[in-house]
Amino acid sequence: MGADPERNLQTQERLIGDLRQVIENAEALLKNTDRYTSTLYRNARAKLALALQAATEELGRFEEDQLDRMIAATRAASDRFHDETGEARLLRAFDRAPPSPEA
Repeated sequence: MGADPERNLQTQERLIGDLRQVIENAEALLKNTDRYTSTLYRNARAKLALALQAATEELGRFEEDQLDRMIAATRAASDRFHDETGEARLLRAFDRAPPSPEA
């Protein structure tokens, strides 16, 4: 049984949103704990800063991959429906019943 592409896309978007939230929370935690200077806090903050950097880089890769998939899907649809201009793509995008590629 194959995976549902729409469900996969929703899951990916939800994961990206969750990762953004984790990054925002980690940034806030770092900002709000900068006044604590004990070795324990400094070590914890250093580990959190490294994890935050890795998560931010990973989020960038996820978003770049998502953008690449969207561009490829747009290009495939434009080829399928023989869209020659941006206007043709927009008109098709807002048309409730897209024309068949054979038309």
